[in-house]
Parts: sequence; structure tokens; C-alpha cells
Amino acid sequence: MIRTFITPTESKFNVILDVPDDYLGQELELIVFKKQEGLISEKNNSLIKFSNKYRGIFTKTEGKEFNDFIAKARNEWERDF
Repeated sequence: MIRTFITPTESKFNVILDVPDDYLGQELELIVFKKQEGLISEKNNSLIKFSNKYRGIFTKTEGKEFNDFIAKARNEWERDF
């Protein structure tokens, strides 16, 4: 894996990568986002809790239904066969 940080100074910015030999001929994925948009918070360098990230995405009723569904699924995992 190659990971590096850049600070572009123009809207058109060329990047040249040294690709390891075992990556040659393979389809690679290049993702560009601001550092603050990643899972690591730049301010305190700790993981952002998913509960905070998705707060408000469900209504209370949908949340209860989802929690009930998850509880039922987890109970099924505990069954003896």
C-alpha cells in the first residue's frame, strides 16, 4: 500500500507514484479527499464514533425497529444446532 500526503498549490496538479513491482498489471484505486474527511479526526487524532457519524439518520421508530432486528439476529447466532 502507498499512502502519502500532498498539498496542491494549483487546481491541476500532477502526481507521479513509484509503484511496487507486484502492483504492475493490477487495477489500482486512487482516492482523493481532504485529510479532515478521513476516519481519523485531525484535531484529536482519535477515531470518530460511528454512532456520532450517523446520528439522526433514523427516526426513533426506525431506530427501535432496527435495534429489535439486530437483537433478534444476534440471538439467532447464539442458538445451539
